[in-house]
Amino acid sequence: MGAALPKHDVFQAIADPTRRQLLRLLADREMHVTGISEHFPMSRTAVSKHLRILSDAGLVKQRKVGRETRYSLQPEPLIELKHWLSYFERFWENKMAALKHYVESEETDGE
Repeated sequence: MGAALPKHDVFQAIADPTRRQLLRLLADREMHVTGISEHFPMSRTAVSKHLRILSDAGLVKQRKVGRETRYSLQPEPLIELKHWLSYFERFWENKMAALKHYVESEETDGE
């Protein structure tokens, strides 16, 4: 039997700006919920709910250290997001190339 599907996918998990901030915060170090909560203007319960969604999506790992739970970033699921975004890079690259061409043509016209 295969692994159970996550309750939330990566796209749902990162859709919320608070959860994106949580990922940035956990990118550098493992933290407990009290330490994490100090960075946000919300209750520990609210932070825990955000962490649960990130955990459900596989983006955050939790482990018990004594009586506290520590959280750390698990970046592997972000690969799915990277692959999805890479398809759209061609549109950004086209826009940047067009902008470069425009700027360079303006410079030569103004000389």
